[in-house]
Amino acid sequence: MRISVIGCGYLGAVHAAAMAELGHEVVGIDVDPLKIDTLAKGGAPFFEPGLTELLEQGIAAGRLSFSTDIDAARGAAVHFIAVGTPQRPDGSADLAAVHAAMRAVLTIAAPGDLIVGKSTVPVGTAQALLPEVERTGAALAWNPEFLREGFAVRDSLEPDRLVYGVAPGDTRSAGVLDRVYAELLIAGSPRMVTDLATAELVKVAANAFLATKISFINAMAEIAEVVGADVTQLADAIGHDARIGRRFLNAGLGFGGGCLPKDIRGFIARADELGVGPALDFLRDVDAVNLRRRDRAVALVREALGGTLRGRRIAVLGLAFKPDSDDVRDSPALDVARRLAAEGARVVATDPAAVETARPVAPALDYRAGVIEAVTAADAVLVLTEWQQYRELDPVALAGLVGGRIVVDGRLCLDAQRWQAAGWQYLAPGRITDRSRALLGV
Repeated sequence: MRISVIGCGYLGAVHAAAMAELGHEVVGIDVDPLKIDTLAKGGAPFFEPGLTELLEQGIAAGRLSFSTDIDAARGAAVHFIAVGTPQRPDGSADLAAVHAAMRAVLTIAAPGDLIVGKSTVPVGTAQALLPEVERTGAALAWNPEFLREGFAVRDSLEPDRLVYGVAPGDTRSAGVLDRVYAELLIAGSPRMVTDLATAELVKVAANAFLATKISFINAMAEIAEVVGADVTQLADAIGHDARIGRRFLNAGLGFGGGCLPKDIRGFIARADELGVGPALDFLRDVDAVNLRRRDRAVALVREALGGTLRGRRIAVLGLAFKPDSDDVRDSPALDVARRLAAEGARVVATDPAAVETARPVAPALDYRAGVIEAVTAADAVLVLTEWQQYRELDPVALAGLVGGRIVVDGRLCLDAQRWQAAGWQYLAPGRITDRSRALLGV
């Protein structure tokens, strides 16, 4: 099939490359000429494992192209809308890009074309767009994305579900999408056909649930610290319950990135607009617990250094909100680094992929290329993003470089016993600390 993808940011670029990999003829459209030039040459404008190879393969095969001209999408049977919906100051979603993309597509859409929304939008958005689409003779469907940064290529080519939201009485669009995703359906990906509103809710509801699960274990971490319990063992124990499961029960700095924080705040804002705000009051607490973990990480360092950070050299390992990504949007790691600097610490930071994306956001930090440069003469070392190379650090080798053997494991990803055996003071949220020892008299 001939397919267009409108918007070539994180979602759109990955989706376009994946559709070409499935054998379709795909054109990606974006208003940013620099981004389009990079993609057209087979380069990824952001760090995502496997994406560059997928782009190169699609371009080499002649199935994938990119353009800033919406006219290049003329003749496509399916047009995917994959633009961003950033958060406004009041928490609601900014739909300006969605409306602009829709206006552009409708100038070239032909009767019988299918326009498919993939952007995460407030429930009711598709229904509001439907009359305008139907006037052109095209059809509208909503097909939410469920990509995880660092695993986006795999999630596109091996999705755990495909959801099609279609308009009342629409008996054709689901079949068109079945043709788009034919290889995935043959491989066994589950498929659901819903109404438009349900499809819009699926993404935000899933993210709200995951955010709640993460904040739940972080709330338990606050209690564990005070009573001298170990939150990781607690998570392991309750995770054996099949009704609960172990995934997303990792305590630490909490969640960040461009999806979970934005989506739960947008969900709250939309519920308020619909007059059912109290139904999502619990998500306000989820957000508050999540943000509080960043406070606790700073407090752990401050307490370990005698109550003040001013003039102390702090090494921060990790700036991206998660490993295998260069995304620093609402990154807990970068936020903690900035808070430390605001209290007078000299923060020397590094990350395998996110230094250049972090630099314009937090120019006051001292950036270094690697771990050795960052930790040398540091009074404390913080591991704030759980990159595999940080998990595997040798505490004995690092001990000879630092000024003080204090390590704060913000992601509970290090072997505590190994670090303690090497002479380090090991601190982590949700594990026994000097404060809890004092309270317990141990």
